[in-house]
Amino acid sequence: MKKPALDPARAHSPAPQYPIDSVDKALRVLLLLGDRPELRMTEVAEYLEVASSTAHRLLAMLQYHGFIRQDPRTKAYRPGTSLTAVAFSVMQRFDVRETLRPFLEEIKNEFAETVHLAILDGTTVRFIDAFESTRAVRVASRLGQAMPANCTSTGKALLAEFSTEDLHRMYPDEQLETLTVNSVGTRSELKREIERVRRRGYATSNEESEDGVASIAAAFPAGNLPARLAINVSVPVGRLSRVEVRHVGQRLKETIAQAVLLLH
Repeated sequence: MKKPALDPARAHSPAPQYPIDSVDKALRVLLLLGDRPELRMTEVAEYLEVASSTAHRLLAMLQYHGFIRQDPRTKAYRPGTSLTAVAFSVMQRFDVRETLRPFLEEIKNEFAETVHLAILDGTTVRFIDAFESTRAVRVASRLGQAMPANCTSTGKALLAEFSTEDLHRMYPDEQLETLTVNSVGTRSELKREIERVRRRGYATSNEESEDGVASIAAAFPAGNLPARLAINVSVPVGRLSRVEVRHVGQRLKETIAQAVLLLH
């Protein structure tokens, strides 16, 4: 198995004089989970170079404390509520939102439409910041809401950062949850849509999460941020032409490129 780029040398300080092997292995499992949407026991055993029984005990303890959860059908392990809570807490203290707010506000002022910053949590998109349009007819802020990633432009932009193999692990079933009659409802359709996102560099949604709402989104490159982030512009569907879609998409890409330089 190919190990993550930072593996044991993710170390940020010299090795402790009296290392605790079980703690080291448990933390390495969490770091591995940060690089993949889910894990299987055999992968963990191979990665740690331990017996399956040892890997099982480590995973059981992490599951006990809520850092991971096991899919009852596929038996794969995914991030648990405790890990998600820690991630959100760190995000708030790191406050990437504060750093990115000027970029969101600039986009809102340029297009006079509602702008969101969102994070990917498994196969769910959570909206963590927003600037609402001041127009009389506008898309209301979704700040604090969560939606299936396949039903939003933001989610599709974020999912495009994953490999096809990862997408199959994240979506083991062909049928997907939908919010409207226009939502992407199958894994096959989602894969086709994601290919279009990769070619353009941004994603679109046309009444896929809510009737009357269209949106355009672009994702930050994965790898150097504490979470997978994306920005979207949400517009009443009748106010968005094809030309405007391309213009907004390009501006989002440019804005993210500028923001990445600041965040690094």
